[in-house]
Amino acid sequence: MSKASAPFFSANRLRDWAWQGGFLLAVVAVIWFFASNTAENLAKRNLPFGLSVLWKQAGFDIPFKLVEWQTTFTYAHAVYVVLLNTLLVSAMAIVTATALGTALGIMRLSSNWLVRNVALCVGEVVKNTPQLVQIFFIYVAVLQALPQLRQSYQLGGSALLNVRGLFLPAPILSESAAIIGWASLAALIGFIALRWAAARSDDFGRRRLLGWLSWAPFLLVILAGWLGGAIAGWDEPKLDRFNIRGGFSLKPELLALWIGLSTYASAFIADIVRAAILGIHKGQTEAAMSLGLTRGQTLRLVILPQARRLIIPPLTSQFLNITKSSSLGASIAYPELVLMIGRTMLNQTGQAIESMTIVLGVFLTINLIIAFLMNWYNRAVALKER
Repeated sequence: MSKASAPFFSANRLRDWAWQGGFLLAVVAVIWFFASNTAENLAKRNLPFGLSVLWKQAGFDIPFKLVEWQTTFTYAHAVYVVLLNTLLVSAMAIVTATALGTALGIMRLSSNWLVRNVALCVGEVVKNTPQLVQIFFIYVAVLQALPQLRQSYQLGGSALLNVRGLFLPAPILSESAAIIGWASLAALIGFIALRWAAARSDDFGRRRLLGWLSWAPFLLVILAGWLGGAIAGWDEPKLDRFNIRGGFSLKPELLALWIGLSTYASAFIADIVRAAILGIHKGQTEAAMSLGLTRGQTLRLVILPQARRLIIPPLTSQFLNITKSSSLGASIAYPELVLMIGRTMLNQTGQAIESMTIVLGVFLTINLIIAFLMNWYNRAVALKER
């Protein structure tokens, strides 16, 4: 009898369920044993145990935040604030490392001797030095050596760079900005849906058409935002007597962590991209060149789309490593999860188990979501069985 026609309550299936159920109960029992034993031992020492600490007043400041924060807010709100900080630097590093790593991987295969060996030297230096040392070097030797406030570098006429960070113009949002924000979310959903449909299509012309159409929602949102005046103007940073007024700033801690995470991961992503390109049979390149395509067109239209299927699985591990390595920001006082929850909250409350459980749980949740999205995308672009 085939697997498809097997009865739902077959003996084999019931046996598998019994084994899985027994294993699940054993895991739950082990967790319950350690949790109850920990709670009992802490109670003997008159130490509190439980996540009720999250609703107590935090009483500490967070120097860099994306949302409102006051010292009277709770630890739960502090977790939310530093979670956004962690997600911010992780997302920035993932995007930058992917772009830089792809460029370095392609440079490693260049026919130009200088380009090829420069990329090789950069990759070897980055991979064979500790990541924490690189972050310290960027923070101390590069960013802390920038000029003081009055001698700030002018970048592009409206940005300022100095020892306090990078100051950029901030958009002044109008009343229609909220509507445009929701429209942007809808455009993202439309983009994912069209890309998913394109990946599942067997027709090359239809796949290319859907690929181009997937950008249409974003273009419509940009057009609607421009016509609707979502951005009423720009608040440019201006040098005051003792400070910089206006705009928004990227603190040196954020810049150092962002650059450090990006450069370190890009060296490994470069090897992934290079190996994936070499994994495509050279006949593909020869066939494309025989059709009159240039080397750039061959790489963009023929080689990289096929190499993408080989790149995604190991690239997922690099994205997870970037997210976990954001905890190194604690070494340069960037207010992320480990520094503010695993250190500051732990020192104030003395509840080490709860503090570290929150940190571990948040990182586990973030990485499981990233892995789920990357696995979903990997299945979408994988070759389908005929």
